[in-house]
Amino acid sequence: MADHPVDEKLPALKMATTGLQHVAAMYAGVVAPPLIVGAAIGLTATDLTFLTGACLFTAGLATFLQTLGIWKIGARLPFVNGVTFAGVAPMTAIVASTQDKSDALPIIFGAVIVAGLLGFLAAPVFCKAIRFFPPVVTGTVITLIGISLLPVAFGWAQGPNPGAHDYGSATNLGLAAVTLLIVLLLRRFTTGFVKQIAVLLGLVIGTLIAIPFGATDFTPVADAAVIGFPTPFHFGAPQFQLAAIISMCVVMVVSMTESTADMLALGEIVERPADERTIAAGLRADTLGSALSPLFNGFMCSAFAQNIGLVAMTKIRSRYVVAAGGGFLVLMGLCPMAASLIAVVPRPVLGGAGVVLFGSVAASGIQTLVRAALDKDNNVLIVAVSLAVGIIPITAPEFYHAFPETARIVLDSGISTGCVAAVLLNLVFNHLGKGARDAHDVTHPMEAGEELTNTPKAPAAS
Repeated sequence: MADHPVDEKLPALKMATTGLQHVAAMYAGVVAPPLIVGAAIGLTATDLTFLTGACLFTAGLATFLQTLGIWKIGARLPFVNGVTFAGVAPMTAIVASTQDKSDALPIIFGAVIVAGLLGFLAAPVFCKAIRFFPPVVTGTVITLIGISLLPVAFGWAQGPNPGAHDYGSATNLGLAAVTLLIVLLLRRFTTGFVKQIAVLLGLVIGTLIAIPFGATDFTPVADAAVIGFPTPFHFGAPQFQLAAIISMCVVMVVSMTESTADMLALGEIVERPADERTIAAGLRADTLGSALSPLFNGFMCSAFAQNIGLVAMTKIRSRYVVAAGGGFLVLMGLCPMAASLIAVVPRPVLGGAGVVLFGSVAASGIQTLVRAALDKDNNVLIVAVSLAVGIIPITAPEFYHAFPETARIVLDSGISTGCVAAVLLNLVFNHLGKGARDAHDVTHPMEAGEELTNTPKAPAAS
């Protein structure tokens, strides 16, 4: 019996290049949180480079856990894991509230360790939520993932620094447009392997085109060391403060919610639907990776939604490809010079490629919604309201400005709020009271009309 494409082992060269393509797609997302938090603390350039390398290293280890797996840990799907951006706001808040800034990272690391361990224990219970994710919910959430990521691509297209004079300049937008055009042309007029690595080739060609415009900076390569290891507890032993632990536990809940949605999305794309067992194993990998990450000076880890778009576009579903990407991440953590090569890619070039990647995620969500019986008025309302709720943080970033900071961790995540709205609306319209009696369409994994009750069914008459 032939292996499922998820378990396929590709030739070495193809494995390496497609794995590197995954790293290129998520690199900016991994290095942004340590750069932001490190800057808030006031780390030296050397320590900032060390912290960034540590996050790359731990992202690689977490990716190994997720893709290759051990025991009941790891979804064994083509998932890239890295530093979750949901933790940036609470981590900077912890920094701001810490008088001695040298204690900030140890306090953050202690909170992440506790949140990771608690999340690991909660994974078998949390995964039960899969029964509340029929196509009308998963399609909405997948679409929201893509829509939520697109502003990131648009920001990259304008340039790396919003305060710079050339931010949003014609040159930056032109480089993004050219990169997008190159990717589209490669996808349209090439075949086979070249077509599959169109994004990677687009990034390379776009970077070369950017050189005459002065948008490519090779300084990181010149300044980077050849070898560097993320020494355990480089910034001090973990410290455990209740307020910091609570804030990171909230982030963990948000992260687990998004990871569940991501696993459901990826399961649909690779045609290996994620069941409760898969989700529980995936959440264990996320949470264990997060708990171990501070040992090597890394932050909380989570699945990276942007790489789902790459899987959807290239149709390369092998988890070993992503594991190869994890290997590159570990290498970058051990060799700062290797990490700096990816940093050379100008942000506008990444933005051009990101439009394709993130748009592909939204398109996959629309494909799922096609199977969600949208001829039913109830399902149309579920999708309409859930999308509206999920888009609020994107279109009106200050909408929840009057809410407490803890609540905003959840509310400012369009994926989380849209997901919660879709689940609740699906329950109200399709599974409670009159909605259960009126619904006739099948919306696996919970069938419409199946009421939420523990009352046993009466035995059939003999």
